[in-house]
Amino acid sequence: MKWEQRTGEAISPELIEQFQLSPITAKLFSLRGITTEEQLNFWFNATEENLADPSLMHDLDKAVDRIMEAVDAGQKITVYGDYDADGITATAIMTETLSILGADVHYFIPDRFKDGYGPNMESYQKLVADGTKLIITVDNGITGVEEIAYAKKAGVDTILTDHHTIQDQIPDAYAVVHCNYPGQAYPFDDYCGAGVAYTICRQLMQDPMTDLLDLAMIGTIGDMVKVSGEGHIIVKRGLEVLNQTSRVGLQALIKQAGLKAGTIDETDVGFNIAPRLNATGRLANASLAVELLLTDDELEADKLAKEIEDLNNERKDLTKKVFSSCLEQVKQNGWVKEPSLVIYDPSFHEGVLGLVANKIVEELHKPTIVLTKNDQGEIKGSGRSTPNINLFDSLEPLKQDLLTKFGGHDFACGLSLTEDKIDLLRNAFKEHLVANTNSANKKYDLELPLKQLKPDVMAEIQAAGPYGTDHPKPIFSLTAPQISHFIKIGSDKNHVRFTVGGLTVLGFNMGYLTSELLPYVNRIFVELGLNNYRGKSSLQGIIAGLEFGSPQYLTNQAVIDLRREKYVMGFADKYLFFDPKNLKLAQNQYNLADDQVLLLNDYHGEGGSLVLLDTPRNLNELNQALEPEFDEVYLRFLVDQLPVSAIPNEAQFRQVLKYIYTHPALSPEDYQEVAPFLGMDYEEILFVLRVFFELRFVKLADGKLVKSEQVVKTPLNQSKYLQSAYAKIKFANQLRTMPSQRLVQYVNRFVH
Repeated sequence: MKWEQRTGEAISPELIEQFQLSPITAKLFSLRGITTEEQLNFWFNATEENLADPSLMHDLDKAVDRIMEAVDAGQKITVYGDYDADGITATAIMTETLSILGADVHYFIPDRFKDGYGPNMESYQKLVADGTKLIITVDNGITGVEEIAYAKKAGVDTILTDHHTIQDQIPDAYAVVHCNYPGQAYPFDDYCGAGVAYTICRQLMQDPMTDLLDLAMIGTIGDMVKVSGEGHIIVKRGLEVLNQTSRVGLQALIKQAGLKAGTIDETDVGFNIAPRLNATGRLANASLAVELLLTDDELEADKLAKEIEDLNNERKDLTKKVFSSCLEQVKQNGWVKEPSLVIYDPSFHEGVLGLVANKIVEELHKPTIVLTKNDQGEIKGSGRSTPNINLFDSLEPLKQDLLTKFGGHDFACGLSLTEDKIDLLRNAFKEHLVANTNSANKKYDLELPLKQLKPDVMAEIQAAGPYGTDHPKPIFSLTAPQISHFIKIGSDKNHVRFTVGGLTVLGFNMGYLTSELLPYVNRIFVELGLNNYRGKSSLQGIIAGLEFGSPQYLTNQAVIDLRREKYVMGFADKYLFFDPKNLKLAQNQYNLADDQVLLLNDYHGEGGSLVLLDTPRNLNELNQALEPEFDEVYLRFLVDQLPVSAIPNEAQFRQVLKYIYTHPALSPEDYQEVAPFLGMDYEEILFVLRVFFELRFVKLADGKLVKSEQVVKTPLNQSKYLQSAYAKIKFANQLRTMPSQRLVQYVNRFVH
C-alpha cells in the first residue's frame, strides 16, 4: 500500500484573513475541498437551525401524521430498534420524544443471539399479540418485507425509518422514511439511523430539539457515516451538547470511561463511548444501554453504567480468550502456511467474532472467518480481510452452495451455514481468493514541521474538524526520521514508543518493529494528539503507517542479513521464490504487488534490490538464485513448504502407530482432534502417516486408517520421504541458523 499526498486548491489570502485561519488550518481545509466563503461560513457557523426542512424526506410528514394520530388515540406504540450504538441512540431519541408528547410508547431491542439483526417474524408476532398498534422501526426495517406484511395483515401499521441499502423489494409499510430514498428532495443522503430518527423528531416537535444532538452524534460516529454536510452539524453541535450534557446516563458513562466533560472529542466518542454501548449488544441485551440513556435517576444511571463497564471489560477478556484459542487452532492444525483461515469452535462467543477475526488478520495477515454455533444449532460467523484480498468477491460465488446467509463488503462480512459445510467452506475459500482491485493509495496531508511544534497546534488542527468518515483526520509525514529512545510497551510488548525530533511517537499493534528495522524506516505517517499526564499537556504522534526503504549507509553493502526479522517491509524491487505455493502465500499475506513477486526460473537478473523471501530446498537452488545480477540481496528465508518444522522422534512414531492399531475406526481427518491428545500438531501427524503409508505399516480401508495385512518390520530411515524431508529440514535450519558473517561471506562470492 503506497502513500500519496493530498492536493487541493489554496484558500485565498482574503478568506484566510476573514476567518483568521492559521497556516495549518487553512492547509487542512484546502486539502478537504473547503475553500469558499460559503463553505467556511457553514463549517464554522452552521447550527441545527440550518438543517433542511424535515418534510423534504420521503414519507416523513405521512409518518408524523400517523404518529400524532396514535398519540391522540392512546394507541400503543413500539419503537423497534437495533443492538449497536446507532440503533441504541436512535431508539432513545424516538422513545424520549414520544414520551414528551405523552404517547403510550415502548421499545424493543432484538437480541443478537436469539433474534438476529433487523426485523424478526417471531418478534413482530409478539408485538402484535401484546397490543401494539403502531411499530416504528429505527436503524432497520428495509429488509423486513414479510414481517411488515404480517403486521399490516394483523391491522398494525409500521413506520419504517432506516438508512441501510434499499433492496429490490421495498416493504409495504405505512410510511418509509429513508435518507437515501430514490428521488426524494431531502439534500443530505447519509444519515445514520439516529440521524433519521432525529429528523422525524424535529418535525414532530416543530423544534430543532438541541437536547437530542448528543445522541444523534454518538450514532453518527458509531456508524461511521458522513461527517460533512448536515453530518458536520450533527457531530459538531452534538459534541458541544455532550460536553455539557445534563443527561445523567451519559454523565455516568463518561465517568466510567475515564473521560472529562468539556474535553471530549470525536475520537473519545469513537473509541470509548460507542464501544461501551456496543458491548451491551455483544454480550447481553442492548435494552440496558437504552435504559441508561433514558433514565433521569442518578443512582440508577450509575448502576447501569457500571453494568455496562463490566460488560465492556468482559468483552475485552472474551476477545483475548477467543483470539488466543484461534491462534492455538492454527498452530495445532498446521494452518500457518494456509493462504486463508476458517476457524470454528462451538464455544466461541458470537458477540466477539468480528473483533477476533480482525485481530487475527492483524497478527497473521490472512483473510479470516471465525465461526461458532448458536443455541439453535446454526453456524454463524464474521470475516475480515487483508488490504489485498476482496472478502466479498471471494465469498459471494460460494454463497449459493455453502452459505445460508451472507452479507458484507470488501473487507468484512457476516455469514451463516450448516455444520457439515465448514470443511467445504475452508477449502473453497482458500481456492477462490479474489485480489482487491478497489484499493486506493493511502493519503497524508503534509510534512510535519517538527521545529515549530507546540501543544497549541492541536487547536489549529481541531479548528478544521470534527473529523470522521469523508472528512478524514489529518495525517502528517515525518521524512527521514531520526529515531531515538525506542522501547516496546504494553503487557504483551506489542506496542512501541520512540522519539523523533522531540515528538513522542506511539505505534499500536506494531510489536514487529525492532531496533534492527528502524534504519529502514524512511517515513512515518502520524496523527497528532495530546497526552495529558499529571496536569501537563504534550504533543504525541500515533502511527498511521510506515514507509520503508534502503538505508543510505547500506549503499555499498550488497548482501544484507535480515533472517531474524519476521516483518516484510515491501520496499524491494523483487521478491524471489523457489516454491510456487510460497509465492501465492506471500502475495496474500504480505501485501506485495504483482510486479514485485516472481519465481526463481522467471528471474533473469534485472539488477535492483532482491529479497530471498522463501527457503531454497537445497544448495543448488540457492546458488541458482544468486547467479543473476543484483545490486542488493536481502536474506530472509522466512517461509517454506516443509512438511514439519522438525522430524518427530521415534517415540512419537511408535505412539501414533500404536494409536492407529488400537483405534481402527478413525479417518486421517479425525486426527485433527487426536493430535493434542498425542501431544503433537496435526501437520506432524500427517507427516508420520505419510511415512507409514510408504513403509506399508498402515493403509486406508473405506476411508479409515487400519493396520496393513502383512507388516514388514522396516527401519524408519528406509523411508525415501523421510530421507528427503530430513535433508530439506536440515538445509533450511542450516540457512536459518548459520552465523551471519559466514552466510554473508558465502553469498558475497556471487556478487558481480
